Amino acid sequence: MGLRTGPLHTDGTRIVDEYGRTILMHGVNNVDKGGSGGQARELVVSGDGFTITPRDAELLAGYGFNAVRLGVSFAGLMPERGRIDHAYIGRVVGMVDMLAAHGIRTLLDNHQDGLSPVWGGNGFPPWSIEARPPPGEPNPGFPLYYLMPSMNVGWDEVWNNDHEVLDRLGDALGALAGAVRGHDGAMGIELLNEPWPGTSAPTCFPVGCPGFDGRYQAALESLTAAVRARNPDIPVYWEPNVTWNQLMPSKLGTERPITDTGIVFAPHDYCVPSQTSIYLGQSTELASLCPAQQDHTWANIDAFTARTGLPTVVTEFGDGDPAVLGNTLRNADERFAGWFYWHYSSTRGADYTEPDPFAAAHAPGQPSIGRHLVRTYPQATAGTPVTMDFDIESGAFSYTYEPGARAQEPGPAARR
Repeated sequence: MGLRTGPLHTDGTRIVDEYGRTILMHGVNNVDKGGSGGQARELVVSGDGFTITPRDAELLAGYGFNAVRLGVSFAGLMPERGRIDHAYIGRVVGMVDMLAAHGIRTLLDNHQDGLSPVWGGNGFPPWSIEARPPPGEPNPGFPLYYLMPSMNVGWDEVWNNDHEVLDRLGDALGALAGAVRGHDGAMGIELLNEPWPGTSAPTCFPVGCPGFDGRYQAALESLTAAVRARNPDIPVYWEPNVTWNQLMPSKLGTERPITDTGIVFAPHDYCVPSQTSIYLGQSTELASLCPAQQDHTWANIDAFTARTGLPTVVTEFGDGDPAVLGNTLRNADERFAGWFYWHYSSTRGADYTEPDPFAAAHAPGQPSIGRHLVRTYPQATAGTPVTMDFDIESGAFSYTYEPGARAQEPGPAARR
């Protein structure tokens, strides 16, 4: 059993609990994108062979994971304009409470890939977007479908709030936020996974796009207000536009300061050369470029932190490539940043037969993943972290921190 999952808030660059302790999250993603067409099965159903079950939660907690980034969907929250699916939200709340019973907090991730099932993706329901691919427009699939002209028009509808699409998304996320109010296992809501700038994307290269990010920041502020209207204290996670994954820095907070409280920066750390080998069939030898590329990503994180003073949690990294895991984890440890590994799918339904993906530090075909991810770390610190290092070869762990006078003594339930 892990730490009690009380409410969290931000304090400068730290995430802290109700006792003033600095909290560090090591977690996994569990994001159900649906079946064919993005909506072919019910989402977030424990025991469906994908969604985390109590047996999974026991396994994860036993290996020291204390957080899950659980995918939710705008299409699931509001399948028809103006109609909230309360049964779906009820299943999400049930997952939050089940995970909390195992000492695991839940980040609720409003997930999309490819904008909508209209383009073979997931996320935005078809009723919310009017753009459609014309007959004969090639669809190259993930990730190149973001270059499709019709999808870019659809993204422009989002950022322009055409047909009130952002307003309706705010209603949906507000309903979700209200439902988890008082459920201390809910550690935050991530407003939108990997947002694409639409026709503004070319302006993001080669040094970032303050013009678009100013519009994007306004959208995030609007969605944050919708969440906070129903749940005033829940942390809200802001993800940079997805050209970040192509090495472009985020310009959020440059045109005007980020004044909302309780905001957490939620970047991803993917290696572009490794991704091209996974999705585009390029040579796996390109992964040798990953250390330099990922150091660039973390320099962008440092610049964002210096500008905004916000905490960072890396909400996706890895994508099954063990060659890049150590780069992310080394950089995260140096900055005391939390993380969520991509990806964990349930192997523990009623009649599971799949091997333990972390047992003896071996996953099928990926022998080093467990050795990287299952690691010693301080989940709660009554003070300010200074240095942290974990050696995956020897298991040696070192940690220094400055004691904090403001930390309160937790009761017995929080210490167990």
